[in-house]
Amino acid sequence: MAAPTATASLNASTYSPGAQMLLTVTYSDPDTKPLTVTIVVTDAQGNSSAPVKVTAVIDPLTLTVTDTSGRTWTRVSDNGAVAVYRAVA
Repeated sequence: MAAPTATASLNASTYSPGAQMLLTVTYSDPDTKPLTVTIVVTDAQGNSSAPVKVTAVIDPLTLTVTDTSGRTWTRVSDNGAVAVYRAVA
């Protein structure tokens, strides 16, 4: 199994105390497997519903953000490939 990969960048290299810090993390895992389940309901007369699909991910990824000062990083967004976190300097 391949290990997940991640890259990260901050919106600046220096901050004044109290300034907003934004951290962008791009991540992926070549082993993640999407799964699609299709459901069709059929009654006794042979009438069938339209197909309904639902998806899931096997082996989902979890991001954890910490820093050496112990500040709290709050997730702003995460689309499954790019996550943005915010903290105060």
